[in-house]
Amino acid sequence: MLELVGADGELRRLRRGEDDFDGAVIGLGALGLVARLSLDVRPAFDLRQYVFERLPWPAVEAHLDEILGGGYSVSLFTGWTEDGVDQVWVKTEQERRGGEPYLGAIPASAARNPVPGASAENCTEQLGVRGPAGDRLPHFRLGFTPSGGLELQSEYVVGRTHALEAIAALRRLGAMITPLLLIAEIRAVAADSLWLSPFYERDGICFHFTWKQMPVEVLGALAEIEAVLAPLQPRPHWGKLFVTAPQDLDALYPKLSSFRKLRASLDSGGKFGNPFVDGYAAGT
Repeated sequence: MLELVGADGELRRLRRGEDDFDGAVIGLGALGLVARLSLDVRPAFDLRQYVFERLPWPAVEAHLDEILGGGYSVSLFTGWTEDGVDQVWVKTEQERRGGEPYLGAIPASAARNPVPGASAENCTEQLGVRGPAGDRLPHFRLGFTPSGGLELQSEYVVGRTHALEAIAALRRLGAMITPLLLIAEIRAVAADSLWLSPFYERDGICFHFTWKQMPVEVLGALAEIEAVLAPLQPRPHWGKLFVTAPQDLDALYPKLSSFRKLRASLDSGGKFGNPFVDGYAAGT
């Protein structure tokens, strides 16, 4: 259930299964003020986190599905160099034997930070120590600086069937991408039914980029990244940097036009608008 205070001051309740519910869950702040929501939860469970290093690209290409499916959550961290994947973070309910490699990657001998040169003190418990899932699923500990701290971020999601094509395309841009990066991450996420979700009706592979504070250079790199990924229909993350033109997003987000109509019905005057929302989600 989702409760919104609309532009007219009225409280609206949307429930799962109702026509507009899937359109309102990711609302870009354009539909009203969220007053209350109900979350699906599952019983508490434990996870272990293992980090592996130096996974070569040939292993990624040969075993990507197995690599990404080897735990409850798996992240590949890379600088997009020809050396391959720097670190593989596997969060799993299963205990692994000490010293056991992971499809070509070797176990880390100590805790690691995915950002090269950064302290592992900020990161969540590793080395297979069992603990609550809420303390293992994040990469960084609550109360500590996440990632590099001062940074820019971008993320694009392609359909899972196009994962290897996307990796090959991004590898070709490695010489341009690497000098601008703190680190990049590859992960898999299951499909959902939310209109503006990057995973709408499509299992996705996420390509996340944590950039140095070099905005001019990063925006130039994003134009090239989007160009090489264009045949694979990359959906940009709404809350991170991208340069896709508003008119090009309708082909990537099939329900964007429906969302615009929903917005027009709930906020015809654009009270909750701003330049970003009005540019990408103006009611028509």
